[in-house]
Amino acid sequence: MPKLYSSDEIIKILLDNDFLFVSQKGSHTKYRKEGNPVLTVIVPADRKQIPIGTFNSILRQSGLTRADFEK
Repeated sequence: MPKLYSSDEIIKILLDNDFLFVSQKGSHTKYRKEGNPVLTVIVPADRKQIPIGTFNSILRQSGLTRADFEK
């Protein structure tokens, strides 16, 4: 079974990969990376474990790979 990451771990990796905090609405935070194309990622805040489907969606939105999280 793949490792489940917390919100804090995911946010740290996004910030390390040049994503910037944009806003928060309720329990979801938005991070954006400028470039072509502009990438926007929505992360549920304050979760101890992000479900694998949600994590896969974050990977798709960010353009990162699972290997980027395993460093």
